Amino acid sequence: MNMRSNGCATQQLRDSTERLRRDFAARNPRSENAAVEARGALPGGSTRSVLFYEPFPLTMIAGQGAEVTDLDGHDYIDFVGEFSAGLYGHSDPAIREAIVEALDGGIVLAAPNKYEARLAQVIKERFASMELLRFCNSGTEANILALLTARHFTQRQKIMVFDGAYHGGVLVFANAGSPINLPFDYVVAPYNDCEAATLLIRQNAAELAAVIVEPILGAAGNIPGGRDFLQTLRRETQAGGSLLIFDEVKTSRCGAGGMQGQLDIRPDLTTLGKYLGGGLPTGAFGGRSDIMEAYNPYRADALRHAGTFNNNVCTMAAGLAGLTKVFTPQRADAFHEEGEAMRRGLQTYVESRGVPLQFCGHGSFFTMHLGANVLQRAAQVTPLSRQVGQLFHMYGLLNGLAIAGRGDFYQSLPMTSAHREQAFRVVTEFISEFGNLISDVADENLPN
Repeated sequence: MNMRSNGCATQQLRDSTERLRRDFAARNPRSENAAVEARGALPGGSTRSVLFYEPFPLTMIAGQGAEVTDLDGHDYIDFVGEFSAGLYGHSDPAIREAIVEALDGGIVLAAPNKYEARLAQVIKERFASMELLRFCNSGTEANILALLTARHFTQRQKIMVFDGAYHGGVLVFANAGSPINLPFDYVVAPYNDCEAATLLIRQNAAELAAVIVEPILGAAGNIPGGRDFLQTLRRETQAGGSLLIFDEVKTSRCGAGGMQGQLDIRPDLTTLGKYLGGGLPTGAFGGRSDIMEAYNPYRADALRHAGTFNNNVCTMAAGLAGLTKVFTPQRADAFHEEGEAMRRGLQTYVESRGVPLQFCGHGSFFTMHLGANVLQRAAQVTPLSRQVGQLFHMYGLLNGLAIAGRGDFYQSLPMTSAHREQAFRVVTEFISEFGNLISDVADENLPN
């Protein structure tokens, strides 16, 4: 059915979303009251923008394994996964034991502790490019410090980023950037475009300190970078004397060695965060020893890198337990394959039904998009695609499945085949109810 001339399907999509939102509000009065009360102390009732969605976000009060419970007593399979930071799920016993042990030993020691060097060594063994590394408090901090390190090392100022990229709350490159971005001198290139990247790197070679890239463009909709594209960045930065930074804050969970391990590409610097601290706040940046030696305090000209909680005892203990007892290299590889099997299964299903949806991503995280073809760059994620994601978000919440408000799925280690099968059923029921509408919306708006 082609409805391009009158816009009926697009309006019906909006109406359907509003109907589900009304059902959601009626079902969650306590969360609504909590959201209203929060506005008295927090602007809009929120302290973290990505957690907001209309008509109001749920207040969660408990989590166990791969499930969470809201203030109104409803249980959900947790596919929000703390936007990939929730790799370990909730209350993993090995991580909990490590945190309790650290608490019992004292948590503000103002000195090196027994965990941090061991955790650093484990990370170094996973990511061969990280010959030396430093800890910080978040992926955002890790990216800021990596960029500043690159500018210091190269004595150049410009930074190349990619349209749609997210490297932290002050390094946002969707929709022409953010007013609160750090005021670096940026060169913005289209993602997955080898020719454009090559041209821009060469044009700016004398001033370009670094190219920072997510191997999977996360906040833009989990769009994987092509092997040729990422290899082009490696080749051109080496030729021009700039540094290549892999932001693997999310993608380091893609198998034992992250995406750089899968692609066999060795960046000059790598940034980590999210799950790295076992669910507690942390980040890390590191890379070639000749670059990172700038932080060696035995040097007279050493850079100072402060941070009261860089080596937070609980975080270091939790991170070490996570990587050595839970997310071992073998488990990392198996988990990646489990996640990718789910993504492919969903893609095969919608294709068999002729519904123009893409489950875009790799391994244990992916995003539902409107479209008949695989996405290559952020500009292909339309506002209409986001609206379809919002429709499924509401549908999922009403059916016991929590995903991110923008349509993202993040899997966690405690998920079982039963959890994945239930999520698959929710998707199939959604397609049964809304598949024809989605196809009509695509006919009405997308090019033939």
